[in-house]
Amino acid sequence: MMERLLRILPERARKAEKDQTKYLRRLRDKNPKKLDEMFRRLHDEVFADIDCLDCANCCKTISPRFKKRDIERIARHLNMHPKTFRLTYLEIDEDDDWVLKKLPCPFLGADNYCSIYEVRPKACIEYPHTNVKNMRGHLVIARKNLSVCPAVFEIVERLRKEYPL
Repeated sequence: MMERLLRILPERARKAEKDQTKYLRRLRDKNPKKLDEMFRRLHDEVFADIDCLDCANCCKTISPRFKKRDIERIARHLNMHPKTFRLTYLEIDEDDDWVLKKLPCPFLGADNYCSIYEVRPKACIEYPHTNVKNMRGHLVIARKNLSVCPAVFEIVERLRKEYPL
């Protein structure tokens, strides 16, 4: 079922993009505390039904940002020097962030388990950024993740139904 959902997600997201983008822009006017509560509740509801191990689309299609602390922690875990880790796995993107050179993530196994899960980057820990404090500041990220993460798509669709603007 997840495989089918992932095949149709980009098209579903493309068709809904205009409405969802407009809706997410309007959410900026919501009370920040209320917005955080809405997202947190729907995040918990949706992730009660969705198992990331059935999907791992984020690990297959986008790179997290690697902060200096992430690089040092992961390199230490892999018994590598941070510079060697950067040279082996990372590159600088157009925003001057360290990101993976290649996708899917080299630490993603065929079973969708992460081989560095216990030391993974902070961006991976927080993904898909739908249960964070100050959700107002993460609405742009949510919009970008609509076509990547079935959970984000579902959260925004439920928001639109429950809280029409």
